Amino acid sequence: MTLPDLLIPTYVQMLGALSAWLGKAETQRPGGGAEALLAARIAPDMFPLSTQVRFACVQAQEGIFRLRGQDFPASVGILLDEGRNAAEHPGSIEDARKRIAETIALVEQAAANMPAVDPAAPVAHALPQGMVFDLTAEQYARDWTLPQFYFHVMTAYTILRGQGIELGKADYVAHMFSYLRPDTLPSQQGR
Repeated sequence: MTLPDLLIPTYVQMLGALSAWLGKAETQRPGGGAEALLAARIAPDMFPLSTQVRFACVQAQEGIFRLRGQDFPASVGILLDEGRNAAEHPGSIEDARKRIAETIALVEQAAANMPAVDPAAPVAHALPQGMVFDLTAEQYARDWTLPQFYFHVMTAYTILRGQGIELGKADYVAHMFSYLRPDTLPSQQGR
């Protein structure tokens, strides 16, 4: 398995799930009630839902373009700015789902002509605080981009659940149902 074979489907599947969770929030909180969720946080010192969505998109875009050895698209800077300012300007559920759709399209487009990635290729990952991590491409994928991506996706899930949105494991792993063996889904009786 190559690094793009691992990362691209993961980003696409989980961003699709994140968008679906936001759709459920709109359905369960009609009349604009879902918009208030964008300012919700797990803890006072954590970013709100609106930031978690945008930072999940950042991680997917950065991961692909860093492994391609290319500069980040302008959308990364836009998402970072929106995410950092989301407490004051959370946007709308529609905005969040649009950012997710744009990220999925960008990741899929990058995947269409993704060059081979040498797992041993050096990757220098600099953080805004000045720290720099020297990793291989494999270490970057395994130890940084996937964990950071899942952190933001799971934080968004946790915020939504904590705010009473009815989500469950099936919502988290919705992509798995395409692998379900026919006639093995348990009945809903006896719940």
